[in-house]
Formats: sequence, C-alpha cells, structure tokens
Amino acid sequence: MTDIYAPETQADLDILFQPYTLRGLEMRNRIVVSPMATYSAIDGFVTDWHVQHVGKLAAGGAGLVFVEQSSVNLQGRITHGCLGIWKDEHVAGLKRLTTLIRDLGAASAIQIAHSGRKGSSQRPWEGGGPLGDADIADRSEGPWESCAPSAKAFDSDWPTPTAMSLEAIEQVVEDYRAAFIRARDAGFDVCELHCAHGYLMHSFLSPLGNQRTDAYGGDRAGRMKLPLRIAGVMREVWPDHLPCFVRVSSVDGVGVGWQLEDTIAYSKELKALGIDMIDCSSGGFKLPAENNLVARTTGFQLPFSEAIREEAGLPTMGVGLIRTGEQAAIALQDGRADLIALGRELLWNPNWPMQIAAEHDEANGWKLMPPQYGWWLRRRKAQQGK
Repeated sequence: MTDIYAPETQADLDILFQPYTLRGLEMRNRIVVSPMATYSAIDGFVTDWHVQHVGKLAAGGAGLVFVEQSSVNLQGRITHGCLGIWKDEHVAGLKRLTTLIRDLGAASAIQIAHSGRKGSSQRPWEGGGPLGDADIADRSEGPWESCAPSAKAFDSDWPTPTAMSLEAIEQVVEDYRAAFIRARDAGFDVCELHCAHGYLMHSFLSPLGNQRTDAYGGDRAGRMKLPLRIAGVMREVWPDHLPCFVRVSSVDGVGVGWQLEDTIAYSKELKALGIDMIDCSSGGFKLPAENNLVARTTGFQLPFSEAIREEAGLPTMGVGLIRTGEQAAIALQDGRADLIALGRELLWNPNWPMQIAAEHDEANGWKLMPPQYGWWLRRRKAQQGK
C-alpha cells in the first residue's frame, strides 16, 4: 500500500473537487462532513443548535453532509441528548435540515444507529460514563436498561445489558425499518447504517461482544446475520435511485476480535444486498489489557479503506485524522478511498472545503461559496492584493 506522505507523491487537488456519482445522486465534490454527535437534542427532536451546526457545515462547500447519528428507538440512545428518528414527529425537524443542506448546494445523509450496551451514558463533557444518581440530581437524567447480543458489560464499571431475546431482535428489525422510512420521508439523499464503534450492530458482528449460541451468534456467518438483515431492509425501503452506506469498524484492535478479513467478507455480503459504499472506521470496544487499538496517526484508517475497496469491490469512504487538502487528494489519487470524510477538522474550520478550493483554483473555488459570502470575500481578497 502506498504511503500517502511519500515525498515523491504529488497531490493534484483537482480530484477533490470533481463531482462524484452514486446511483442517481451526484455530489458536487468528494468531501464529506462526517456524522458527529453533538448530544443536543431534546426528546430526540432537532433544535436550533442542529440548524446552525448543520447549516454552517453545509455552507462550507462539502459535497455530502451527514446529520449526526440518530437513534432508532428510545432504548437505542447513547445519551439523553441524542437525535432521534424513533417517532413520526421527528420527521419535520429532520426535513428542515435536509432542505437547508440542499439549498446550500450539498447532498444530505443520515446515520441511523442503536447504542446497544454503550447506551444510558453521560454526554462526553459530563464524564462519558454510565448514568447514575449524580446525573439524576444534577440534570434529572436517569439511566435506562440497555441491551446487547449477550449479557456482557461494556466495561467493569458499566451495568450489564440485557441479552436480546428473539422477540427483541424482531422488534429492533421493525424499529430500523420504520426509521429508514422516516429518513426517506425527511428527504435524505443517503442513508447509512451504523455498524461500528461498539454499538449494537458492531456488537453482533464482533466475537468480543457476541457470545450467542443461536442463529445470531457463533461463527462469522451467524454474527453477521442481524446486521445483514437490517442492511437488506435499508436497501429495500430506500429509493432505488439513491445510495445506501454502511459504517464499519474495520478492526476491533491489533490482532484481536473482528479483523480486516472479517470486514472484507462482510462487505462482499453487503455488496450482494445492493449497498453502495463502506464507511471505514475502527475500534469502539474496550479491549483486554494485553491488546491495543490501532495507533491513531494521520490517515490511519486509509489502509483499511484501500483493502476493502480492492478486495470487496465496493467504493469506500476514508476517514481519520485527515487534515490537509494534499493528504485528502493523495488518498483519492492512490485509490485508497472514493470519498474523504472529515470531522473535527471541520468543527475547527467549517469553511475548509471552500478555502482549499479557492486557494487551489480561484475561479472555480469561489463557486463553492454561497453568494452572500462570496461577493464580499472576493472583494476582500482583491483589497488584500493591492
């Protein structure tokens, strides 16, 4: 695999700003706003926070903008602040976001998830641990019962989740079906099933989270059964002319649990179902003390993306500490990914796409800017040049 930082590799930034088409959806460029949970919903509903947050990111010039992870049912929240898609009343607020994104020239996407045994949690800035008496006293936010493939806690100080019965599995399939339909009704262009980061679908896939002995456990085929079933439901209800993504943890860690060869096998099955792109992440489980997560260096997940793209024959989205236009462009040039997603870099600078575009190709770069900004900023640049 090519080193994206090899000095002999020259970045051609044009590739970042080429349109990209999946099914009947054309994105204006290959830059994606990654789904980033902000834990700021009220009873799952979109608030003014989400409108300004999503609008700011869409105005920055990306081709595809993800709305954050949205919970498939009430139990599937991570925190009390998670965005929801578990009832019909949530659709209107989500539709406000899709309309805003489209009006700003980008395509819209939503990531749908169930927290599994990582649910009933504090927000990260409140500690990130399991909810308890202090949270009830401070914010009137009490815990709820979590569920998982097996009755195995996320960590030693977390509550033990309820092992899902076959009846509970059937119910969660129907909850996902209803959520996908609501996402469709809200006007999203892309729907993504979250199968990563230790949440419910990932817990079914990984032997670290799934010790079931029935049809939904055991060997890899059994552990893949529920996530594949739900991915099939997503593709079934999603419009034929629009794409479906699946986010995966490409590996659990270094030589432990779910590994790259498992993800490749899973991706081949997803391809057969009609899934259009694999969103390549990693990690999410608390590993045994003798095991390590993948080292978090710049572009550290691109080798996974490249391998899945080549061996499963599916387009991939690369993500993970990609900070510069040159790094993103080289990853695309070298065939490591088809789309590049950024998260925290866009929180720091939501205008990253249009800034890089304007610096690289001034004439075309200005076209990414909303005219309400571009008209003034072009004159600002002209004044600075004198």
